[in-house]
Amino acid sequence: MKNIILVLVLIFTGFSIQAQDLSVSNHTKQKNSKNARYTTEVNGNCEQCQKRIQKAAFSVSGVKSANWNIETHQLSLILNEEKSTLLDVKKAVAKIGHDTDVVKATKDDYDNLHSCCKYERL
Repeated sequence: MKNIILVLVLIFTGFSIQAQDLSVSNHTKQKNSKNARYTTEVNGNCEQCQKRIQKAAFSVSGVKSANWNIETHQLSLILNEEKSTLLDVKKAVAKIGHDTDVVKATKDDYDNLHSCCKYERL
């Protein structure tokens, strides 16, 4: 009789531990599912542009990571899609004078860039 009770306790404990592991992994998966990675083109020339572009990206709620590559002109983002969209980031970057693939800076915003930061506009 003691052996049966001991086996039942061990089985119950095993199921309990397994259920806790599943609930933790599901929570992590849900938490990560709202974050998305994006890469988009942003025009610019130098380290000053890099700082300005990254600062503009981080000004958008939900941006977790922003890195603009000077050579490739690619802005890599990790973005919480529950708080903002990629279009929101592109609008913020265009507002400081840098054209993106979809949203273009106004002439006034572009003209306010430092002379070394002015790129060839299409």
